[in-house]
Amino acid sequence: MPTRRTLLASALSTTLLAACASAPSMPSMQQRPPIVFVHGNGDSAALWQTTVWRFESNGWPRDRLFAFDQPVPLARENDAVAQPGRSSTADSMAFLKAEVERVRQTTGADKVILIGNSRGGNTIRNYIQNGGGDQVVSHAVLGGNPAHGIWAIPGYNEGSEFSALSPFLRQLNAPKGPNGDEATPGVQWLTLRSDRNDKYAQPDGTWIGMPGKPTNVGYDGPALKGATNLVLAGADHRETSFSPAAFDATWRFLTGSAPRTLQAEPEAVIALSGRVTGLGLDPLKPASGNFANNLPIAGARVTVFAVDGDTGARRGNAAWDSAVGSDGSWGPFVAEARTAYELVVSAPGYATTHVYRSPFPRSSTLINLRPERIAPADQDAKSLVIFTRPRGYFDAQRDKMRFDGLSTLPGVPARGAGVASSKLKLTNEAQRSVTAEFNGERTAGLSWPLAQGHVSVLELTF
Repeated sequence: MPTRRTLLASALSTTLLAACASAPSMPSMQQRPPIVFVHGNGDSAALWQTTVWRFESNGWPRDRLFAFDQPVPLARENDAVAQPGRSSTADSMAFLKAEVERVRQTTGADKVILIGNSRGGNTIRNYIQNGGGDQVVSHAVLGGNPAHGIWAIPGYNEGSEFSALSPFLRQLNAPKGPNGDEATPGVQWLTLRSDRNDKYAQPDGTWIGMPGKPTNVGYDGPALKGATNLVLAGADHRETSFSPAAFDATWRFLTGSAPRTLQAEPEAVIALSGRVTGLGLDPLKPASGNFANNLPIAGARVTVFAVDGDTGARRGNAAWDSAVGSDGSWGPFVAEARTAYELVVSAPGYATTHVYRSPFPRSSTLINLRPERIAPADQDAKSLVIFTRPRGYFDAQRDKMRFDGLSTLPGVPARGAGVASSKLKLTNEAQRSVTAEFNGERTAGLSWPLAQGHVSVLELTF
């Protein structure tokens, strides 16, 4: 039976193939241009894991797919004012420009394709318009990009790059070329947006902490004049980039043909690696803050156990155990097909974090790990289990979900897709199995005693 996401992807076929009919043909697979994936605000390259798998499964060469961690991924509150632990639009553009040049030197390619989510779209637009990217970028795909801001409220934080009234967005959106386009000429542009379910393209200020306050931004905020603009019905903010429907639209735009598959096709040999990153200005100093960064944690350790996919119970001794590199890198670990895993991250100043994942179908260098710190509000729990969906949000009206038998997830609102994690605070420290399900994907793990500094995370892949 077709899933919601399959139906969404199928619905794009006629529209997008027509839009791409006049586009130049793409080179053969081995000559495909490199793709550079650009993550969003506070995110990491790991969110592109499933997108990379889909490109690989359709034949795009693995050595021409690149995703990088911006070291300081959070935007400044005011783009013009320096803020510790935050990056400006100029910082982000400089980082992307350096990575694009590195990719061009590595591959020998004249031009690259840029694909970005959310704030990553701001960075791509800025680089193409103001950083020389128009000379080295052939295509740009923006998912859920707040191109016209998250708000346009006079007097409210107009210096933020997310304000439509900011100098940054005003200059990006100024008319360009003979048609007065917002998209910079010379590059082929695709924007992907939700119909009404993107938390950052809402006429009401609920998701910016101002319920009932008009944002003066519409559902069509991510669309750009001069681009091919497509709507993914029901998609949330992250799904505009990381869902099968988003991949389907992107592939058709880049190639002019339908993808052979929307799935991550299994590989015979599965090698996993990634980075361990932390929180705050200094990942080793809890007092420096608990906001996300992509800085390595020196002294961290990763231990991997094969587990029973139904219960999360370990199946023998550790399959991998090693300290991370100075750059935070861990692996490669050769995983078994159709096997669920527990990845344990231990690091000074953090809870020992037990991350449970469903079986990995393919190799990936994007298995990034970030240990948890226990918030004061959670200290009263005997055990803490977190259910998280990095590549999308939970929508109580849209999705079929269960967490430890609960159909109503703690902390997830009854309406709207704006929360990506749910916490279960257990009142008994006795270890037991906890399961979580989301639209057919299931993962299971064990609870661990909070008093001994342990936290469990049930992490969805799709």
